[in-house]
Amino acid sequence: MLPSIFGDNLFDDFFDDFAMVPAHGKRNPLYGKHSKNLMKTDVRETNNTYEVDIDLPGFKKDEINVDLQDGYLTISASKSLDKDEKNKKGKYIRQERYSGACSRSFYVGDVEPKDVSAKYEDGILKISMPKKADKELPGSSNIAIE
Repeated sequence: MLPSIFGDNLFDDFFDDFAMVPAHGKRNPLYGKHSKNLMKTDVRETNNTYEVDIDLPGFKKDEINVDLQDGYLTISASKSLDKDEKNKKGKYIRQERYSGACSRSFYVGDVEPKDVSAKYEDGILKISMPKKADKELPGSSNIAIE
């Protein structure tokens, strides 16, 4: 029996030469088989705002982009590795850090970009946006038929 951590085999895919190459959508090259855990999002409603928390561990603030266009809030993150960096003490026999990109979009309606605030700390992107006041419908009025 092999030791495991959090349900994953410590030596999972250790001798699989094709584990590094994504084949037919088998793996997301950014986070491998754990890509389903990428960009986990919580949305909270307060009295005046919507609060969105998105997990983006391992990214730096300058690798994250938040865009609001046509009522859609799009969060994207991209990571790249410096291929010129060499390890002087030996060669890699397994490397699990990749370059790649991910993104998620949410329809937020008619919100002004100036009203949206974003903060990134401890691997969590926190976005706050105001609630739009519900438009009141006009009262009943009689329409004449010609």
